[in-house]
Amino acid sequence: MNTDMSVVGLVMGASPVVQLVMLMLLGASLLSWTIIVGKFRLLRQANISVDEFEKKFWGTSDLSSLFSQVSQNQRKLGENSLETIFVAGFREYVRLRKDDALSPQVVIEGVQRSMRVALNREVDALETNLPFLATVGSASPYIGLFGTVWGIMNSFRALGNAKQATLSMVAPGIAEALIATAIGLFAAIPAVIAYNRYVTDVDRLTTRCDAFFEEFSNILQRQAHK
Repeated sequence: MNTDMSVVGLVMGASPVVQLVMLMLLGASLLSWTIIVGKFRLLRQANISVDEFEKKFWGTSDLSSLFSQVSQNQRKLGENSLETIFVAGFREYVRLRKDDALSPQVVIEGVQRSMRVALNREVDALETNLPFLATVGSASPYIGLFGTVWGIMNSFRALGNAKQATLSMVAPGIAEALIATAIGLFAAIPAVIAYNRYVTDVDRLTTRCDAFFEEFSNILQRQAHK
């Protein structure tokens, strides 16, 4: 049995099943951290962009000028939700207003549908990969526990075949098995914390988008009835 009690020695001496569990958990942890960092940057940029656009929107009375200013911007989904909703809604409003046969109510309904589609796409972009973080956070401890149980089971099977049982015979096997649980927690804890934080951030952004949706709809409705 492996007598090297260093972490590397224990990992290298673990059974193939336990090593596979460790590899899966390390891979999940790496993907989680990639998502965590990427989502942090996206949500930070989204909040900054929303604040900036709100100042522009409420600081002007010329929506056509604002539309011309922002409609040419290349926006990544999720980075500026309010701007995307505004562009989608105002473009549809201008298009429908050219048809004199349409009543103001029909125009506004069409504008709202267009903005709702844009809003749903933005929210979907903000929520992308969050379910993966939730899965890692909930499943990793159990996967690690499976590796631990498997490793301990193998240690006691080996102990049963020994003529003289000593703690030193099973200690390495138990230690290497417990590493699987530790790696599972290492993968799960950041994922759970990030998931809860990002879900809250996305909910706040969605609430702001819904409020803008209603306010902008009211503004266009008043214009349509003039």
